[in-house]
Amino acid sequence: MNDKAAHLPRKLTLTMWDFSWYTMTMPGEPYHDLKARFEEAVDRGYNTIRVCAMPYLLFTAEGKRPGPLRFGSLGKVGQRTRWYNCQGGAELDGHAHLLELFKQAKAHDCYLILTSWEYQQSPSFLAEPELSGKLLGIPPKERFLALARSMHRLLQFVKAAGYADRIAYVELHNEVEFGRLTQVALDQGIEASDVSGTVEVMQPYIEEAVGYLRERHPDLLITGCYTLNEPYSKQYVARNMQVAHFHLYIKGVLQELMDAAGITDEAAPFPNRLVRSLLRDDAPPVESWTLPPGEAWRMEGNPVGLRLLYLHDWADPVKWDLYLYDRYGDHKLAMLQKADSRLGELEEWVRRSGLPVVIGEGYVGYTPLYAQFEEGPVGKFIAEYAIRKGMKLGFWGMTLGSNCAPHHPFWNDIEWQRKWNRYILES
Repeated sequence: MNDKAAHLPRKLTLTMWDFSWYTMTMPGEPYHDLKARFEEAVDRGYNTIRVCAMPYLLFTAEGKRPGPLRFGSLGKVGQRTRWYNCQGGAELDGHAHLLELFKQAKAHDCYLILTSWEYQQSPSFLAEPELSGKLLGIPPKERFLALARSMHRLLQFVKAAGYADRIAYVELHNEVEFGRLTQVALDQGIEASDVSGTVEVMQPYIEEAVGYLRERHPDLLITGCYTLNEPYSKQYVARNMQVAHFHLYIKGVLQELMDAAGITDEAAPFPNRLVRSLLRDDAPPVESWTLPPGEAWRMEGNPVGLRLLYLHDWADPVKWDLYLYDRYGDHKLAMLQKADSRLGELEEWVRRSGLPVVIGEGYVGYTPLYAQFEEGPVGKFIAEYAIRKGMKLGFWGMTLGSNCAPHHPFWNDIEWQRKWNRYILES
């Protein structure tokens, strides 16, 4: 392990609070009381919180961005989805909120993984489109370094407040293969479905941004963030990362549902027969399920489209889960083999470099808020399988699952989280 990590835990147990820790802060929302959430996290056995640190929302290349942050929502859209179901209406001193996060981390002996969702979902929840427009207005080749410059200022700010020791490590951005960072590859004629080509084109830009941060913060671990969803050569990822941070979404039977529903095929009719069979009786016409007038900007650069939001909002959770359980048998072996192969390939890749490995998200995929397949017996079985595999391979840290967080129902399954966090810590 790098000597920069000497003060960090031998194993990291991750809960992902993404951008929700600042978009869901209204009374009655999960992150209205950060102290209480940290207490719950520690009680469940977590020692590390992974968040969008909102670097660009809070800092320019020159320093602090002025003014409060005001948040909105998608209106009626997204209220039965995960992550998109915020109330809106909050006004935050973002810099103070960031320091409160670090204050509570220190008080509860937790560590923070800092990343950004700013070229993906987080700008969708701002009250006004100005900052979202500024992000998209940066030329694609310059976006990586722009993020690094803002993150540099954020790190200076956090260090000045005395919280450097709470940083586990810093990611440039969440899942660089998805979202508007990929525009740099699209501009060179690389198809969005060509993950290998996309990662290869992005490599020098990510390396430049990671190098920028490493030079200015040699005391911290700096890295990128990639997924293991699709196969591609790891020689194309940034070669100057200090942590091998990857996500593993196995999908399998869930991918069958997505494909059959025509979610990504804009030319396919929607809702089709399968979608209609999954909907609640009171589901409105899809044409009426849209963002408020003048707010189409909220979905610009957002990798989750309105078709998927409609399906998650209006699917009957029981019908959804029954479909997955009914079809799971045909996918079980392949899903377990994917976990074996992807995690095994990752361990082999880092064997020479000695990079510590962290699996920061997983394991089945994105499901409706009240569906329970992920937190049910099959979803738990898959998560446990991946966790055992990662610990056997000597990984530094792992998440129990992307839905094990205060803004998901899975958070209430306390004993399961205690058991598997203890397993990771004792491995």
